[in-house]
Amino acid sequence: MIRNALPGSGESSNSLASSNATKPTHLPSVDAILNWPAVSGLCEAHGRTLVKRCIQSTLAQYRGPQGPSEAPSQEAITSRVRVALESQIAPSLFPVINLTGTVIHTNLGRSIMGPEVVDAVASSMGHFNALEFNLETGERGDRDSIVEALLCRLTRAEAATVVNNCAAAVLLSLVALGARKEVIISRGEQIEIGGSFRMPDIMRAANCKLIEVGTTNRTHLRDYEQAISERSGLIVKAHRSNYAVTGFTAEVTDADLGPLAKANNLVYMVDLGSGALVDMSRFGLPREPLPSDSLRAGAELVMFSGDKLLGGPQAGILVGSKAVIARIKKHPLKRVLRISKMVMAALEATLRIYDSDHLLQERLPVLRMLTRSADEIHQVAVRVAPMLAAIAGDGFQAEVVSCKSQIGSGALPEETLDSAAVCLRPLDATKPGSRLQKALARFRSHNPPVIGRIRDDTLVFDCRCLLQEDERLLRESIRA
Repeated sequence: MIRNALPGSGESSNSLASSNATKPTHLPSVDAILNWPAVSGLCEAHGRTLVKRCIQSTLAQYRGPQGPSEAPSQEAITSRVRVALESQIAPSLFPVINLTGTVIHTNLGRSIMGPEVVDAVASSMGHFNALEFNLETGERGDRDSIVEALLCRLTRAEAATVVNNCAAAVLLSLVALGARKEVIISRGEQIEIGGSFRMPDIMRAANCKLIEVGTTNRTHLRDYEQAISERSGLIVKAHRSNYAVTGFTAEVTDADLGPLAKANNLVYMVDLGSGALVDMSRFGLPREPLPSDSLRAGAELVMFSGDKLLGGPQAGILVGSKAVIARIKKHPLKRVLRISKMVMAALEATLRIYDSDHLLQERLPVLRMLTRSADEIHQVAVRVAPMLAAIAGDGFQAEVVSCKSQIGSGALPEETLDSAAVCLRPLDATKPGSRLQKALARFRSHNPPVIGRIRDDTLVFDCRCLLQEDERLLRESIRA
């Protein structure tokens, strides 16, 4: 505030008085508002501290430059406090409707899980459990034992362990098995995945010396043979994520690298990335490499993700020989990277579904989304087209069209799936980009948020991932 403003200073005392007169001068105190019946009820439900903070922020808004010129009513203040409170208690991690056409969408949480997996997580959270306690001996146990037998049965491995994601599995394995040694890998497998995870950087972080062999498009067995020295510790094969090398290419298979590593007393390690526990061709999808394939060919260590094609929680799963898994588990970094009881519960429940081999498509939402027929998705798109048009508002024309979905998260990067989408085209062709961006923002601010994309001056909402529960939520939100 400027006091004793002098003539010529740029603001007179009369102008200041006029400015102050536009703001409410008789706002009630925080304590007074806390005693209003409606507000005291909010305190009982949510606590005095939180409600008081919402009152303070509300009064600050009234005093700000955008506040009203007259003192607001008690009802108006209470309403604003209630809105502020709802914003405070609303979770930041809330459901969204994925209509992007990418099934395993990293930015939207990757795999969603079915009711029996969700129930297992809820049970683990609400009770004490034998996470690291051996009920037979009464002594401390190993949390890996919860899923190790399942993983060994499903992959035909001798032993298994789990960390918090597949990138962590790669880092831990390199540190435990290859530190201060040479690690041989094809130049064509120097992958970079989301979040700037680059294989050369991880090698340096693990104190390994990277030995590249071959060329970007062609690597032969002799390249590996010539690179082996007395300083070698591992041969690594990395599944390419989010890209494919085609044309004049050559790569060495597990069937050749496994025996080569064994003959030279080296560990052969395979990073499968997305991973799968069943042959996807059973469900009309392209076949992905299985952990059991690499282990059968001679790999001593295979790692893959829990939240991609597996359809479970985020986790890095390591399977292999007893000797190699034991070395990994002994490393101090293993404790740093271990998973929580909630993740363990979700992973166990997911693995038990695979172990039963019963109704996999019905019980694993990711598999159900990947295997939906284009005709079924088209029917869904026809039903929801009017709902999406209502959210977009006037000025758009809805049409159901055929389109292509993608699996996502580095799984089968060249493969697409026949699908159907609702397209919303602006009726006014002037400045379509601005109109589409504003409309897309309207969808993101909807409750629940609807996530689509823009393609060829059109809003596109691929309905492959719109399952029955999401369709119900969308319908109810339109009626509200």
